[in-house]
This record gives sequence, C-alpha cells and structure tokens, in this order.
Amino acid sequence: MTVAPAYQVLAERIRDDIMSGQLRPGERLPAEPQLCEQSGLSRSTVREALRLLSSQHLIVTMRGVNGGSFVAEPDAHVLGDSLSDGVGLLLASGAVTGENFLEIRRMLEVPAAGLAASRRKPHHLADLERAMFDPDFDDLERRIEAHSAFHLAVAAATGNPLLSLVVRPLYNMSDRYAVEAAPPPFWWAVDRDHRALLAAIRDGDAALAMELARAHIDNIRLVDRVTIPL
Repeated sequence: MTVAPAYQVLAERIRDDIMSGQLRPGERLPAEPQLCEQSGLSRSTVREALRLLSSQHLIVTMRGVNGGSFVAEPDAHVLGDSLSDGVGLLLASGAVTGENFLEIRRMLEVPAAGLAASRRKPHHLADLERAMFDPDFDDLERRIEAHSAFHLAVAAATGNPLLSLVVRPLYNMSDRYAVEAAPPPFWWAVDRDHRALLAAIRDGDAALAMELARAHIDNIRLVDRVTIPL
C-alpha cells in the first residue's frame, strides 16, 4: 500500500475541515509555525501543503502585516474552469463518449428550459438576446462565444446557481471541440433553434421550451469523431 507524502496528508486534513464547514470562507488558517507545531511537520512540508491547497483554489495566501492563508471564497467561474478541465481530460482520454456528453446535456437542458420559461426575469431575456449571432456574417469565434453564452443564460434564468455551475463545463467544451469546418447549415440550425427557444422562454411557455430544447439536443452531429455542441 502506497503511503501518501506528509504534505498531502496535511493538505487533505485541512481540505476536510474546509469541506465540512469547520473552516469557513474568509477564515484565516493557523500561521505556519502553528501548523508546524500542530502537525509535527517541517516548515517546508507545511508550505508544500499550503501550495497544494492554493493550486486547488481552496485557500488564498496574502503577504504583509495582515497577511496569511485564508479559506477561499467560492467563485463559480474558478470552480467551473476546474470542472471544465476535468471534463476535457475525460473526453480526451476516451473515458467519456460523445453519447455520454449528449445524454447528460439532455438530462439537464430540457428541464432547465422549462424552468427558465417559468422563472425568467427581464435581465435574463436581455442576456439571451445578447447571445444571438448572425450565422451568415459572424466569425467562428463569435459563434462559439454566443453558443456558450446562450446556454449559460438559459441556466441562469432557472434561478438555480448550482445548475449554472454544473453546466458550465458542458459549454466550455465548445472552445475545445467545435469544428471549424462545420458547414453553414449547421450554424443556421443553431441560430434557428436558439431563436425559437428564446421566443418560448420570453412567452413563458414551459412545455414548448422543453420540447424545443429536446429537439435542439437531437440535432447534434458528430464530425470527425468530435461532438459539435449545439
């Protein structure tokens, strides 16, 4: 049985305290000398543990008179980026297939569209409208950006911040897996579906929004073994 390095054991203990709520966001960790005394470890080992926690975005370290290591405040964008990296690695390794990708999107996006239609506020509609693109004139970068922004706006319109965090990796995959050679009809279909879904959400028609979201997922195509996220 492999024994974990001492710094990793210490980092895991502090991580458990953070995840259990014993250490709250913004709370200062004991100073390095105290951690050394409590753990019986050298200063270099304690610092390595803190570096590991910092790389995991669990703590932030500040210098100066009032400095020290503090439990990080939750940041949806940072957490979403970390999840995106994990999903990207799974896709690249083949551990997750295109069908897995579509299945989870269908499970999340269809009910999300219904909730968005029922709960959307004026600022959500404004965000959705800003996420529209012109498939005839906008370049690929704008199309990809608009695709992600649209689906994230739908998730935000549900009013559930946890959903927004969970779905972010699915749309961040656009930047990595969108195919530049996708023909114009592909982007025309994306634009058509997005505009229809926006109209249903604006009208507050939850049943139609869910039907459109389901049809939208079913339009996804595989090109050169790469999923084009619609």
